[in-house]
Amino acid sequence: MNRSLIIPVENQVRELDAKLLLACIAARHGFSVIIGSRLEISFRIGAFPPSIYLAKSMTARSLKMFRIMRQLGHIIAGWDEEALIHPPAETYFSRRLSPEAMLHVSHLFAWGEENAELWRQYPFLPPDIPIHLTGNPRGDMLRPEMQPFFAEETEHLQQKYGEFLLINTNFSFVNAFYPDQNLFQPLKNPGEKPRFGRAAVGLERHFAEGLRDHKQEVFESFQDMIPRLEQEFPELTVIVRPHPVENPSIYHELAAGCQRVKVINEGNVIPWLLASRAVIHNGCTTGVEAYIMRVPALSYQEKGDFEYDNGFYRLPNALSYQCHDFTVLKETISSILAGELGAADGRERRELMAGYLASQDGLLASQMIVEVLEKIVQESADKPLPPSSARFMGRSKVAKRRLAKYIKSFHSNSKYRSEFQRYRYPGLSIGALRQKIKQLQSILGYQQKLDIQKLGDHIFRLTSGRSS
Repeated sequence: MNRSLIIPVENQVRELDAKLLLACIAARHGFSVIIGSRLEISFRIGAFPPSIYLAKSMTARSLKMFRIMRQLGHIIAGWDEEALIHPPAETYFSRRLSPEAMLHVSHLFAWGEENAELWRQYPFLPPDIPIHLTGNPRGDMLRPEMQPFFAEETEHLQQKYGEFLLINTNFSFVNAFYPDQNLFQPLKNPGEKPRFGRAAVGLERHFAEGLRDHKQEVFESFQDMIPRLEQEFPELTVIVRPHPVENPSIYHELAAGCQRVKVINEGNVIPWLLASRAVIHNGCTTGVEAYIMRVPALSYQEKGDFEYDNGFYRLPNALSYQCHDFTVLKETISSILAGELGAADGRERRELMAGYLASQDGLLASQMIVEVLEKIVQESADKPLPPSSARFMGRSKVAKRRLAKYIKSFHSNSKYRSEFQRYRYPGLSIGALRQKIKQLQSILGYQQKLDIQKLGDHIFRLTSGRSS
């Protein structure tokens, strides 16, 4: 096992900065780090040396790639990107965990004790798989010492948009980029029973139908709320930030009928949160991020099923001011603007957050993860690679899979279509990447030079050079 690490990034605006932080720390500890588009990495996985691959999910859809990676000699460790906010345990297990996929994973990194305990309850958890209570690199980026990384962009947003309210949407279950990515596919014939869409994988029909109805009601209430906010607060701009895999069209239509509503899904959400006067959401991770960074967050719950709001989406809603009608929403925003209210706080919220997210102080989660990665390398030092015949078969399967995905990319509504992939991962120039890494190095106090090599359109290798 070489000291080689592969860090795939699926949603650029959500994941890249945090995973670059992890990459910088790993490179400083002597790892050769390959980081970039998850899809492009999967297409080229056979070209990389045996590495530790940091998976972001362990679903049934991951199984085929996990088998291929093991044939190629890669070790798989990782976390669940969606485990911070999750449905009830049984639904989470069927939706997010595959017994077969987890057999290929050597180590798990938990967001916090709540996540670790959830995994421990899984009936098919491999008995010898260690769960490390590290926190997550995305949590690192919320800490006060990391906020200088976003200072320039935060100031730019404030200068460009003035004072604004930020609305983060979370309706990909009913407003996905392509309709068949919703919980249910569009009806072809009136009166027929709706078929599951891609978002319903692992869900029981009763739960999926209830979740669809809940999300649709909240989605419609947000469409009504957005122009009303513009009317009630003429001194503010209203920024709508769609979920990374939502279809933004309906928000652009709303904005076309308004003067100060803008629809923007650019860059990491953190500087947008820091630049805003308040963030409005329902069940969105940004409610958690805002709470940690002490940005006022409001959960708008005028409509919908509170069983989902207080169950599936309990964490972000509980950490926010909960507004059950527009009047309360308006009054709460007014109090924030007047300086009478700051970010939501209180002992119950602090205790709740402590159970969900580790490493909010002390060592960064990324540093703790790298310590575990070094142990994995040591444990694997004497283990032989799979035979050359197995590795040849693995590379052949990668080539066949790449061809199959290429053919699928021409199908309408395919998630492999170039426009969807560009929306999810627009890419970054090597110059912009170097600037981000330079900022991270400065905050971390690292003097080591990092060499950056471009391996593909959206794949880079980071290695440690000489001290500067």
